[in-house]
Amino acid sequence: MKIKNLLIAAIRSLKKNKMRTFLTMLGIIIGVASVIAMLAIGQGSKQSIQAQISTLGTNILIIYPQASSSGGVRMEAGSSQKMTLEDVNAITERCPSVEYITPQVRSSGQLVNGNMNWRTSVYGVYPDYFEIRNLKIMSGNLFTMTDDRSSTKVCIIGQTVITNLFGDYADPVGNYIRINKIPFKIIGTIEKKGQNAFGQDQDDVVIAPFSTVQKRMMAITHIQSMLVSARSEALIPAASQEITDVLKAKHNLGPSEEPDFTIRTQTDIAEAATATSGILTVLLATIASISLLVGGIGIMNIMLVSVTERTREIGIRMSVGARGRDVLLQFLIEALMISLLGGFIGISLGVIVSQLIANILSWPVNITVQSILMSFVFASAIGIFFGWYPARKAARLNPIDALRYE
Repeated sequence: MKIKNLLIAAIRSLKKNKMRTFLTMLGIIIGVASVIAMLAIGQGSKQSIQAQISTLGTNILIIYPQASSSGGVRMEAGSSQKMTLEDVNAITERCPSVEYITPQVRSSGQLVNGNMNWRTSVYGVYPDYFEIRNLKIMSGNLFTMTDDRSSTKVCIIGQTVITNLFGDYADPVGNYIRINKIPFKIIGTIEKKGQNAFGQDQDDVVIAPFSTVQKRMMAITHIQSMLVSARSEALIPAASQEITDVLKAKHNLGPSEEPDFTIRTQTDIAEAATATSGILTVLLATIASISLLVGGIGIMNIMLVSVTERTREIGIRMSVGARGRDVLLQFLIEALMISLLGGFIGISLGVIVSQLIANILSWPVNITVQSILMSFVFASAIGIFFGWYPARKAARLNPIDALRYE
């Protein structure tokens, strides 16, 4: 029996029971649509996390001193006072893989402008901080190393601070604000960056010269951390090793001794975040795939019913020369057609649902060709796998017994 004739017979058979055929397809449609939508959400979240992490800066390494201890109680990371500006200078001079470096101290402060006030974080850094973090000056100017050496009371503020102290769309450059009762002149503003991958507002910040914050606000002599930018992404491991060697030598630590500092790279952060997102994607896809399995079971159930209903038809076909292989192919094609048609509709529905999620809920989604192909192949495999047993059962019917069936 020719494949063309089998296809025609399968289409006619499916048309006879349109509602039953549609309900059988429904499990495949929902399953395929769910898989595409869940994978789109997972891939979208992964891309969003990677994009957000990239806003943290270029090829960043963050160096923290180890936690200090008091009375046997270990404090938070970065609380040790062993890291100083001498370490920064040593890295600058002896680490060729390092392009930019800045010490960093952080304090919190109550900001006051007239009758407006706002509490936020105040960072003390070198001008290189803006290169490392990819921060752009929107208006005004950047402070210089001369400002740092003289501990000048100047600052650059983010858009959230501007909104809360001066109002929307204001340009506060040239104005003074008080930070913990210390007057600071605003010499620049930062372009809006929004939230980072960890939900922190990157615009709610005040940035001032390192020595100004360290000496005038915090009255300390150590630094809390260092931010370093490698010359390229490929040189991050080399930069990390160079920094490790330099700091261990500065702190009189032998090659086999544990360092008294921690180096975290942007790559480590990205890998941890994307790994979590990848696990979530797999979990969502697995849950959605259960719908496909349920749809496959539905196909098997309906095909078994169809074999029982058409036992006499099978007997007649065999009695006029149809072979068991022809009967098997006929029922297998019917199951495959249900699965493929359901797959096509499910793909269309999955794309539509993904777009609705992106437009209505503003969730990041990314529909990939791979997810569509995977869903289509999975739907085809479901049709063949769950259609095989009913088709095999039909092919093994005894023609004489089939003709006698009522």
